Amino acid sequence: MPFYSEYVFMTTFMARFSVDLLPLSRYCHGMQQFPIPSVIRRFSQQFSQAGFSLYIVGGAVRDHLLGIENEDFDFTTDAKPEEVMQLFNAVIPTGIDHGTVTVRFEKHSFEVTTFRSEGSYQDGRHPSSVTFLTNLEEDLKRRDFTINAFAVDLNDSKIIDLNGGKKDLKQRTIKAIGDPRERFEEDGLRILRACRFAGKLNFNITEDTLKAMHACRENLRNVSGERIRDELFRLVLSDHPEMGLNYMRECGILPIILPELAAGDQIDQKGMHHEDVLSHAISTCQASVAISNRLEVRLAALLHDIGKSEVMEEGETRNTFYNHDLVGEKLTISLLKRLKASNDQIRLVSLLVRHHMFSYQSNWSDSAVRRFLTRVGKEHVGMLFSLRIADQIAIHGKPDIRLLEELEQRIKSILDAQDALSIKDLAVNGNDLMQAGIPKGKQLGKILEYLLETVLDDPKQNTREQLLEIAKHYQSLSNFTN
Repeated sequence: MPFYSEYVFMTTFMARFSVDLLPLSRYCHGMQQFPIPSVIRRFSQQFSQAGFSLYIVGGAVRDHLLGIENEDFDFTTDAKPEEVMQLFNAVIPTGIDHGTVTVRFEKHSFEVTTFRSEGSYQDGRHPSSVTFLTNLEEDLKRRDFTINAFAVDLNDSKIIDLNGGKKDLKQRTIKAIGDPRERFEEDGLRILRACRFAGKLNFNITEDTLKAMHACRENLRNVSGERIRDELFRLVLSDHPEMGLNYMRECGILPIILPELAAGDQIDQKGMHHEDVLSHAISTCQASVAISNRLEVRLAALLHDIGKSEVMEEGETRNTFYNHDLVGEKLTISLLKRLKASNDQIRLVSLLVRHHMFSYQSNWSDSAVRRFLTRVGKEHVGMLFSLRIADQIAIHGKPDIRLLEELEQRIKSILDAQDALSIKDLAVNGNDLMQAGIPKGKQLGKILEYLLETVLDDPKQNTREQLLEIAKHYQSLSNFTN
């Protein structure tokens, strides 16, 4: 399988997302009833028999109207959390203070929230107050956008739209419910969510909503890194991240959330580049959609040039950005730590940013190819190739993969030959060296590194006898020089 096998050519990409070119009225028309799975009907009967109402709300209803599969159901009810807990044997109080519990029912987990209104999110994490309601209409009014404020009555399967959501779906717009400034004052994260939905659905944000997003942008400083991370990563993994990222740029939240990325705004690159550093980063992220569904690749595509704003030197015909890959690696680590990304995500994304400037040429020796694999890691080569292709598409409109194909074949030959690429691949280990008389300590590690360099140059040296002889010789020279 090719290392760049994640890559899907643009014709396939356009076919895959051609649904976006069709009028949404095709989906919205005639779908006034929601298909309710049998397990949910049985689940809802537990509420109705006890005299309570239960509704499916949110994204599952929206996606049904758009013809998008979504089996992630959220529920709202007039039953208070403690009343829900009395109806079922297995209930987890996941957010009981805010009206939410998770019910285990027939091997499914269903999140159920009591009708409620909320105060502001003063700490960026939790509403300052929660008031339980008995009215669905008031509950739907507290939600963020009209296209997320649908509900399904589980008694008759009818879709309830009290805020003009169907109209906005047909018009492909994202619109805050009621006064948009009030919605964004309640929770600053909604500003980023609007951008994320724009990326997910390829929708436009209405002018009034966008103005309010800009006016309330400072509220995002109160939102936790974890909440921002979750929305940002979902945006990057959407089909149209360029749409959402450009809205982040337009409403002014990019310098608040990703100042390292925003620093590339209006930094001209000249030369073969037709976009400034920030625009190129956004274009590369969009190009990566056709190539990879890996979060790490998409993030690296967005962040690969963030070091350029710190190292730029102006020139007459083109600006230069020496060592921007090294600086970018450090900035990427800092940025992802701030967002509370996992250690694996930080390690992989920063590695891709660090090595995105690799410049393979046909005159590379086999030793050079092996060292490339050692630096990058054979398991990461496919992701690095995907990043390179996305970068080329953003610059030139289409990739030139001839050298990548050649490098792929050379890597395949090296892997087939099972050449040593790391210390653990050596025919000897630390215990072997200690048994040969080399003491444990820093010198032992240096000798193992020297042995790896030796076999990277000449794989035939990777035998126990030969490596022990080389190690003893290296040790004797070290003792002599000391």
